[in-house]
Amino acid sequence: MVARIYRPAKTAMQSGTARTRKWILEFQPEVRREVEPLMGWTSSRDMKSQIRMSFETKDDAIAYARRNGIAFVLREPKTRRNNPKSYSDNFRYGRIGSWTH
Repeated sequence: MVARIYRPAKTAMQSGTARTRKWILEFQPEVRREVEPLMGWTSSRDMKSQIRMSFETKDDAIAYARRNGIAFVLREPKTRRNNPKSYSDNFRYGRIGSWTH
């Protein structure tokens, strides 16, 4: 069974970076999900798909996987440009570019 080690991305509904700092180890599904015929719920027989562990650093997650003999795939996060602007920068005197309405 292969595990994924990654750091979650910021969702579109967030303005901050909460819940994106820890590294996650979760197992990839081995069995397809099935639709239960009576109620129509989606279910799976794969119990390891429910396991989701978080670690402070990438090295901790890798060490845990190696210590327990878990094959893993490491996904590095994409770096974001942090270019904070304030609303008043739109009206700054030395603003580059012409003001259009």
